[in-house]
Amino acid sequence: MYEELDYRQTALGELILRRRRILKLDRDVVEVILNDEHLMSDMFTASEIALARLPLDRMATTGPARPDILVGGLGLGYTADAVLGYDAVASLTVVEYLAPLIEWHEAGLLPLARRLPDDPRCRFVEGDFFALARSATGFDPQQPGRRFDGIFLDIDHSPDFHLNPSHADFYSIDGLSRLQRNLTPGGIFALWSNDPPDAGFLARMKAVFADASAEAVVFHNPLLEEDCTQSVYLGMVR
Repeated sequence: MYEELDYRQTALGELILRRRRILKLDRDVVEVILNDEHLMSDMFTASEIALARLPLDRMATTGPARPDILVGGLGLGYTADAVLGYDAVASLTVVEYLAPLIEWHEAGLLPLARRLPDDPRCRFVEGDFFALARSATGFDPQQPGRRFDGIFLDIDHSPDFHLNPSHADFYSIDGLSRLQRNLTPGGIFALWSNDPPDAGFLARMKAVFADASAEAVVFHNPLLEEDCTQSVYLGMVR
């Protein structure tokens, strides 16, 4: 029922890429396990795709015509792939802390095969998104101080459930304010959350951004036989 595709020891612990058969659905899923905890899979991707679609659809009416986008958290690549699905996107920079995830994309081991590395608009940066957000030089080591038209983040489970305690300050008013220096005027920050919209975090977003909202993404879970709700938060820079 399981096929281990790769195993790595990382700074965060044991990282496993595996294919698993779900008998109830008569299908295989590819998933990543970190220290025996489920990190991601290709079974549910609606909200990861919405993380790109919602801000880029808004950008289509507010500009710019050829946006430069940064994605924090590569994962299985569905947010990045959705970004590249927009022909108007000029460039995509993806920041990923775990080097094996980048290597699996480059080797074509994941469900998207080599779609991301084969797109000339896409570049991977191995690094800690949260440390780069706190730095004075920003996210692009080749262009210190570079600003992006959109920053789309999918790393932690939610604004209050973090993979590492060091991430917590990013979701404060001060942390969100620091992020704005990496966005162009009118740029959009989008954040994925595994939970329904949270009023407390949305209030912090509204304290920082000129326009802030939370979009619920509802999808059917055939294993639980019920609908599930995740979220995408959107904030536009003043």
